[in-house]
Amino acid sequence: MTVERTASTRFEPARTTGWRSTWYRRMYYHDRPDERLFDIALIALILLSVLVTMLDTVAAIHARIHAVFHGLEWLFTILFTIEYGLRLAVVRQPLRYARSPLGIIDLLAILPSYLELIFTGSGHLMVIRMLRVLRIFRILKLTQYTGASNQLLDALYRSRNKILVFVVSVLVLTTIFGSIMYLIEGPQNGFTSIPRGIYWAIVTMATVGFGDITPKTALGQIITSAMIIIGYGIIAVPTGIYSAELVNAARLQRHLAKANSHHALSCPRCGLQGHEDDARFCRRCGQPLPGTPLSAETASQDSSNSADRAPA
Repeated sequence: MTVERTASTRFEPARTTGWRSTWYRRMYYHDRPDERLFDIALIALILLSVLVTMLDTVAAIHARIHAVFHGLEWLFTILFTIEYGLRLAVVRQPLRYARSPLGIIDLLAILPSYLELIFTGSGHLMVIRMLRVLRIFRILKLTQYTGASNQLLDALYRSRNKILVFVVSVLVLTTIFGSIMYLIEGPQNGFTSIPRGIYWAIVTMATVGFGDITPKTALGQIITSAMIIIGYGIIAVPTGIYSAELVNAARLQRHLAKANSHHALSCPRCGLQGHEDDARFCRRCGQPLPGTPLSAETASQDSSNSADRAPA
């Protein structure tokens, strides 16, 4: 029996045989040993390239082994260029792939290195190489979580009005408390302006408390204590709203699934729907439901009774 496999892309292969077909399978399928080996090797290259990019920004490390990092970066760039060329070669519509989000990310992952050869002072574009980490998500086969992510987004969308009211309320409170602390503490204690006070109120109400601005007066400390307590209470508000929407979404999904499953358990006599999955008889008229052994026996009995009642 042939097992149907699903590719991690909607782009069709350029060829069904030959080296293009082989590399298309290795790049867009993830089940066989060589396909998994390609995925692991590509993930390792992505992580190493990102690690090199991050370490090269450390001044002490950059001064010591910048030449090594520069060589590694060009090695990664060449390998990713080969991979990008292969992805264009193995799909039927390479221009469409190049214009797709994944194709653009692939191009941005190698473009800064080549721009350094053309334009002087374009080194700041090397930050774009961090986009390589996004390539991991097309290999980890996250499509199985698409339904769950859509459910989270739907719950967030349905609760947008309540969350908006909550955000506006927090902004009003932080503006009021920030202005009050500006009047109480003053510039001598770090509250140099009302926006600075609002910044302090936001980090305090969020219970983060960076400590870069702290009240020095007794009244200011009392207000700060009250704000921290209010902050703990406020954090529970959006959590409850969002959790309620998630519960409603899960309940709706179960209801739809139950309705779809019950549709096949409609009574053939009275048409009643909504039976349980293990139901064998209609709860209204007692008729055996379709798909149960009793329904077949009833059907045979009805046919035999009809034959008995038929005129000779």
